[in-house]
Amino acid sequence: MNKNIFVVGFMLFAIFFGAGNLIFPPALGLSSGNFFWPAIFGFVITGIGLPLIGVITGSIEEKGYRVSLGKIHPVFAVVLLVAISLTIGPLFAIPRTAATSFEMGITPIFETTSSMSLFIFTLIYFIIVFYLSFNSSKMVDKVGSILTPLLLISITALIVKAFITLSGESTVSGDPAVYSSSGTSFGKGFVEGYLTMDAIAAIAFSMIVITAIKSKGVTKETGLFKQTIFAGIIAAIALGFIYISLGWIGNHMNVSSETIKELNANGQNIGTYLLTSAANLAFGEFGKYLIGIIVALACLTTATGLIVSVSEFFNELLPKISYKWFVAIFTLISFILSNQGLTTVIKGSLPVLLVLYPIAITAVLLILLAKYVKTPPIAQQLAVAFVTIISFISVFNQMEWATIGFISKLPLAQYQMEWIPFAIVGFIIGFIIGKVKNQAPIEYS
Repeated sequence: MNKNIFVVGFMLFAIFFGAGNLIFPPALGLSSGNFFWPAIFGFVITGIGLPLIGVITGSIEEKGYRVSLGKIHPVFAVVLLVAISLTIGPLFAIPRTAATSFEMGITPIFETTSSMSLFIFTLIYFIIVFYLSFNSSKMVDKVGSILTPLLLISITALIVKAFITLSGESTVSGDPAVYSSSGTSFGKGFVEGYLTMDAIAAIAFSMIVITAIKSKGVTKETGLFKQTIFAGIIAAIALGFIYISLGWIGNHMNVSSETIKELNANGQNIGTYLLTSAANLAFGEFGKYLIGIIVALACLTTATGLIVSVSEFFNELLPKISYKWFVAIFTLISFILSNQGLTTVIKGSLPVLLVLYPIAITAVLLILLAKYVKTPPIAQQLAVAFVTIISFISVFNQMEWATIGFISKLPLAQYQMEWIPFAIVGFIIGFIIGKVKNQAPIEYS
């Protein structure tokens, strides 16, 4: 492991660590109460473990997921990658970074929530993102070498001071209606990790990592897969420390039920309130400036990485439109949608994530499995098909007017993981069919 891998690892950490990574762990910590540890463990699996596997699996093929997903089915590859790119890009994740930066960085300092203030802030924000994204060849050095150390210093200062200040506080009671046992708490934390969007973002980010490592002279023959693992582990360790720390801070904040009701009534995000309160508690008046620095750095690095990866993907898909045009288009769309506000953006993303996450997780694990176990194509195809169907039905069933009774009775449904048995059954049935038909196994390099 050399210096270059640390640079790539910290770059990967920086582009993963954005808006959701800041606001969701403390909110989970508060609501989980005495079941904090199983809840945060579930969150870490989807927030760190799956993204790590996603990045590593992406390096199996030198050209990334476009090739490996295409071996499941070419049409499936394009549809899934387009859906993921739009979700983690201009439709949800990028607007969320700007809205979070405003709510946590600007509102506490200038005490304003007006639409005009949001408009002016997001305009400046996306001008900076546009500049950083315009020349993607310099992205690794800008993000990995400059912004990441500043981000780490800022967030570590808040965590250490908050630990000292809150170490004597008792754990809050949490939400007993949701966190009633270790099992349900783990399941809730697992699904909450979806909101970071990191596991599906890993599919897009993996190509940035592969390109960055290859630019240091590493090839497939000289250890591309191994170097990707090292870079991913570096990012995972940094993310794990911060997730658990922020969750612990939220778990030890004493917030009255009246305050929570007021926040919900006003459409304010509880995670942003907790972090701002923790910063004020730890550093007084200076706290709101510190949290502003942390949020700005975290969200800028994530937005930049997302714009770059999504623009490169669509440029590859539609080469007649230049990379720089896609940067301009996606930056503009993100700017417009970010002016809806943080709560609206988060609510709109959840149904989409509940469909995409199971499909993406299943596909990534199938590719990794096929690298070591000879797998007929139909086994992958049936597993993905089953998961896709049940994911759409499950999300449809959550609509207020929908009543599909059997969904709640499925295995693991209480943990919102009912898709897992379908993935396994689909794979087994497909594997048997493939063997009977003597189907040639998929080969990954």
